[in-house]
Amino acid sequence: MQWQRVLRPILDTAARGLRRSGTRPQSGPTTSRTPHPGGGYPGDYTGPLEPEYAPNPDGRPDPGEVVWTWVPYEEDHGQGKDRPVLVVGRDGRWLLALQLTSQDHDRDAGQERAAGRLWVDVGSGAWDTRGRPSEVRVNRVIRVDPDRVRREGAVLPRDRFDAVAEAVRRAT
Repeated sequence: MQWQRVLRPILDTAARGLRRSGTRPQSGPTTSRTPHPGGGYPGDYTGPLEPEYAPNPDGRPDPGEVVWTWVPYEEDHGQGKDRPVLVVGRDGRWLLALQLTSQDHDRDAGQERAAGRLWVDVGSGAWDTRGRPSEVRVNRVIRVDPDRVRREGAVLPRDRFDAVAEAVRRAT
């Protein structure tokens, strides 16, 4: 069956990652309330940031890797959705990450900038099963609980990471 050839490698990879991390897959919609029981999200990171590149594809999220996790909405941290993020550092027990999107903000760059959102193109990668080009938001740093990362998507090539890091330095 054609669908089995496509889905089997994805499911096998996800199962290996879940066995290593000890987490269970979550069912239901990807948009949710209260992802952190007891409201455990401390808010977005606003301190100084020097992005680091240290990928180690070992089933645990590291700076330089794109992973999937729950990302709180900027305007309401009690709500959010599952999406890919680029890990760029650490803050204590938290990972620091930048959200990715497959939406093209080049066409509305002025509107996005006026709304306070700055995006950098990072191209396509294994984090998007449809191979769509992605952009990363460089002026919002999200704290991510490493125990809530659901899967590794890919290691971002060093040259693309360096471009993101430079944009982060200019934005903050």
